[in-house]
Amino acid sequence: MTTYTNFTIETDADGIALVTWNMPDKSMNVFTVEVMKELDAIVDQTVADEAVKGVVFTSGKSTFSGGADLSMIKGMFTFQAEQKKIDPDNAAQKLFELTGQMTGLFRKLETSGKPWVSAINGTCMGGAFELSLACHGRVAANSKSVKLALPEVKVGIFPGAGGTQRVPRLTNAQDALQMMTTGSSLTPQRAKAMGLIHEIAEPAELINAAKAMIKNGLKPVQPWDEKGYKVPGGGIWTPAAAQLWPAASAILRRETSGNYPGGLAILKCVYEGLQVPFDTGLKIEQRYFTEILQTTEAFSMIRSLFVSMQELGKGARRPAGIAKSDLKQIGVVGAGFMGASIAYVAAAAGIEVTLIDRDIEAATKGKAHSEGLVKDSIGKGRLTQDEAAALLARITPSADYTDLRHVKLVVEAVFEDRQVKKDVIEKVEAVLSEDAIFASNTSTLPITGLAENSRRPAQFIGIHFFSPVEKMMLTEVILGKETGDKALAIALDFVAAIKKTPIVVNDTRGFYVNRCVFRYIHEAYDMLIEGVPAAMIENAAKMAGMPVGPLSLNDEVAIDLSQKILKASIADLGEGSVDPRHMTLINKLVDDLDRRGRKNGKGFYDYPAKPAKKSLWPGLKDLFEQKPAENFDVETLKQRFLVTIALEAARTIEEGIVTDPREADVGSILGFGFAPYTGGTLSYIDGMGVKTFVTLCEKLAARYGEHFQPTPLLKDMAAKGETFYGRFDPYGAADKAA
Repeated sequence: MTTYTNFTIETDADGIALVTWNMPDKSMNVFTVEVMKELDAIVDQTVADEAVKGVVFTSGKSTFSGGADLSMIKGMFTFQAEQKKIDPDNAAQKLFELTGQMTGLFRKLETSGKPWVSAINGTCMGGAFELSLACHGRVAANSKSVKLALPEVKVGIFPGAGGTQRVPRLTNAQDALQMMTTGSSLTPQRAKAMGLIHEIAEPAELINAAKAMIKNGLKPVQPWDEKGYKVPGGGIWTPAAAQLWPAASAILRRETSGNYPGGLAILKCVYEGLQVPFDTGLKIEQRYFTEILQTTEAFSMIRSLFVSMQELGKGARRPAGIAKSDLKQIGVVGAGFMGASIAYVAAAAGIEVTLIDRDIEAATKGKAHSEGLVKDSIGKGRLTQDEAAALLARITPSADYTDLRHVKLVVEAVFEDRQVKKDVIEKVEAVLSEDAIFASNTSTLPITGLAENSRRPAQFIGIHFFSPVEKMMLTEVILGKETGDKALAIALDFVAAIKKTPIVVNDTRGFYVNRCVFRYIHEAYDMLIEGVPAAMIENAAKMAGMPVGPLSLNDEVAIDLSQKILKASIADLGEGSVDPRHMTLINKLVDDLDRRGRKNGKGFYDYPAKPAKKSLWPGLKDLFEQKPAENFDVETLKQRFLVTIALEAARTIEEGIVTDPREADVGSILGFGFAPYTGGTLSYIDGMGVKTFVTLCEKLAARYGEHFQPTPLLKDMAAKGETFYGRFDPYGAADKAA
């Protein structure tokens, strides 16, 4: 009997082999080179063993599998870079062979001559779902924890282990395209309705249900390998398909502006693959997968959205040598919108929260915010009544600061005012235990200045949450000049506990994210002043890959907040720090017209009562003379948005505010949705090459203003042929080539 590291095999009296995937020392099963080798050997072993009549494949963990491992993904890019050096002429062929290994293994499994059933007991994503699709039967547990998805497009690639060929051969092409181009996850019920799984069983009966499929005579042949098989819906050359395909490519274009090569590759794989035999379809998929892996977009997106995001989430920036803190209880001071939301995410993560405000009414009102969120989650089926009650029981409203004496972390989320924060810091520190950490949630006030009000600046840190806290995945952890390692470690432990991704930044006005966001918004002000039609500004930004236009974003963050920030900048840094035309525009909107943004129903947009949708305020045409749209080049408008933000990110690196390119990239995507296909602000620069970027900056500066001038660091890097990931290397020399 062969023993495996990652799998166990038990064959029962009926001759059904139960293969359980349970990787040691990992919280989730993932595909690695070793897992693939072992699975290959298991297919051979079960085929050769005459006693085995069929195989049930399942997971020994609470989830099934998340798909490919980081090391495997990284390995593909390292392999690609090495091959280009060793044998440039055959590098693509070698990559093609490498990308076909998983496809070949799954095809071997499904043509092994013995029936395989996948018993899915939790999250089943990416390559793990593609493996399940290669099995002859699929049973999923009837549980909220079961999510089935092919999310590869979200990290720059696409389902390349048979997904684009099996899914549209099991369900109709429209549903198949929808699922794969959005990377959306399916419930077992939806997957069954689509024909992607066969049965849903109660969790305790999952394995029995899978075995029953084999006992009941499950054919060890896939539908597409049967004679006379027809594609659901009739395939490509039908009247229905003639309506679907032109619309499908148009919708993809509308949703992505052609920025995501992986999305387009999915359409090509399905369209071409459904016209040929299955094995030829797999080859088509393999060719497109090889092509996509060689794109800048795939490399940059995988690095930022997959590799870096996981590394930062696992505490890549956590100081070594400090024991992990188990935060069972925290304090939140300030029960307004932000404080109440922070209390909610902490309670949702199982942490007890003491929610403090000036009086018990205000604190209780803060808890009511959580009650609203909980009610919404129950309505959407995300929480049961019992789970909701337990979550709310973890939030205790209070007006008594002495209730904070036992907590190891206090998050302050009071009004953005130095004096108000000073009072709170003093009140909290009067009762706080000696080893506790004080964290201020501030979006603009420098932490070092706030820490001057603290008796223990080494234990003072900033944690900047983004609104709405329950949805936004990013937090900025801000180091004051005297913040110590322990404060950083505990802040990162807290961020990990509430399942957010942290970036660590040094202290400055606006930190990292807001500095970049306001460059984006200010570029839109410049365009309005130049006479660019407002609709064109918004559309060009979206075509550049931004999730919302800059004018819409300014309405969301509030125009009077922009006014406050500009005024604070003038007060602290002098008149020269702000473009006077911007100040005139904002003062006119706020002071003269009372247009403050979404919060008062009028800003750059008008917000009529629902169900009517918001629309651009027609009065913008009267503020600035609008020129005809054909006077402006859309490509240049797109470049201006991306370049001004990326330049600001480069400045934060040059000033030592952000010290790790991974954080600049991940922070820009999670914080304000910077064109994800670029991999983030610095990957955008590295992707085109620093020299090309500097030339582009100089061209824009000559026409649109000094704020486009490349910085000394960028000029130096361009001259030396450096990249951000090379010069500020977070990985080690091995990955530089990649």
